Amino acid sequence: MSTTTPVDFGADDLVLSTELANSLADRWRLDDDRLGEICRYALLPPGKLLRPMLLVESAVAVGGTRYGVLPAAVGAESGHTASLVHDDIIDQDELRRGRPAVHVRYGVDDAIVTGDALLFDLFAGLAGCRYRGVAEARIVDALAEVARCGVELCRGQMLEAELTRDRCFDAARYRRMVHLKTAALFRGACVSGALLAGGSAEEVAALRRYADELGIAYQIQDDLLGYLSVPAVTGKPQASDARNGRITMPLILAGQAGGPAARRAIERQLCGGGDAAARHARLRRIVAGSGALDEARDLVREAVGRAGSALAVLPPGASRTRLRRVAELLLDRDR
Repeated sequence: MSTTTPVDFGADDLVLSTELANSLADRWRLDDDRLGEICRYALLPPGKLLRPMLLVESAVAVGGTRYGVLPAAVGAESGHTASLVHDDIIDQDELRRGRPAVHVRYGVDDAIVTGDALLFDLFAGLAGCRYRGVAEARIVDALAEVARCGVELCRGQMLEAELTRDRCFDAARYRRMVHLKTAALFRGACVSGALLAGGSAEEVAALRRYADELGIAYQIQDDLLGYLSVPAVTGKPQASDARNGRITMPLILAGQAGGPAARRAIERQLCGGGDAAARHARLRRIVAGSGALDEARDLVREAVGRAGSALAVLPPGASRTRLRRVAELLLDRDR
C-alpha cells in the first residue's frame, strides 16, 4: 500500500511539515461529529503538503514570516484536499493515497458535503491570519486571488471534460486546461503567500509565473506516472485515464507522432468497452513505441527550468532555494 509523505527539503521543512500536520489534526479532532471524522480521514495522514509549503516559502521569500501565514497554509491543504475528494467522485476513482477514496469509504453524498466543508475551511484559514498580525487589506487581496484561482480550477475541470468528449489531440488546448486546473492551486498558494507577506508587484508576478510553470511540470509528470509507475507506488488507479477516456499529454504526443492511424488506435482504447486495465496496457504500448515518453519528459524539464528562472526576481535566501528545489524534485516524482 502506498503512503504519501510530505516533501522533504531538510530539517527546517521537517519542522514545518510536522507543524502543518499537527495543525490539521487539531482542526478536525477525533471526537468531532461525522463531518469532522470524514474531513480528518481525507486530510490525515497528510499527503505531500506541497501547496501549504509553497505558500509558506513564498511568503518567507518576500520577507514574511511562517508564523503569520500558517493558518492560510493549513487552509491551502484543506482546499487541495477538497478538490481531490470531488475529483475522485467525478472520475469514479476508488483509491486515494493507497486506501479507499472518501466517497468509497463514506458514500458519495457525504463525500460531496465533505469537499464543500473543506473548501470553506480554506477561506477560514486565510481569515485566521488576522490574528497573527497580517493586515486585513492583505488578507482581502489574498482571498480575492484564491477565489479567482478556485473559479479557474472549475473552468479547467470543464475544459478537461470537453477535451475528453472531443478526443482532442491539441497540445495548446491541453496546456490551457493545465493552466486553469492544475496550476490554479499552485498559483493560489504561491501568490496568496506573497500577498499576505506584503510582496512587491514584481515579486508577486514572479511567483505567479513560477506557479504556472510548476503546474505544467507537475501535470505532465503526473500524466507520465500512468505509463512509468504502478498503483502500489502512486496510490492511485493506473487505468483511470483509460476508464474515463481522458486525453493526456503522452497520448497527445503519441497521436501527433504516429499520425491519423495512431490517433485512431488511441481513440479505440479510450472509447470504453472491455477491461480498462487491458485497454491501458495497449495504450502503454502505443505510447512507449512512439517516443512520446521522452518528449513528455523534455517538456517537464523545460517547464522546471522556466520555473527556476522566474525566481531570479526574488531576494537570495533559503526560501528561494527551497522553491527552486520543489521544481527540481518534480523531475523524479513517482507519486
